[in-house]
Amino acid sequence: MLALVHWIVVTVAILIAAYLIPGITVTLVGALVLAVVLGIINVFFKPIINLLTLPFNIITLGLFSLIVNALLIMLAGMIVPDFSVDGFWAAFFFSIVVSIITALFGAFGAKK
Repeated sequence: MLALVHWIVVTVAILIAAYLIPGITVTLVGALVLAVVLGIINVFFKPIINLLTLPFNIITLGLFSLIVNALLIMLAGMIVPDFSVDGFWAAFFFSIVVSIITALFGAFGAKK
């Protein structure tokens, strides 16, 4: 049940971020699929990429992770047909907005 709620929260965050960021287009079905694809990418590929880019993350005090996130968003844009990203900066700001919105929704739904 918790996974379903998280999936819906991420989907809503994707739709809101796509509305706010120019250069990002997504349909409702695309947002649902994108939430799953981003989850799969974050589980399987992101830890490996973070390990490989660890020296850059240390040098930049973690700011290189924002670039990695943007590149993973662009990868998801190549995989999901109903989601398109116009460039790096659109993906960069999209990843930041989705993270903020997901964190806000997660804070409201957190059990104490």
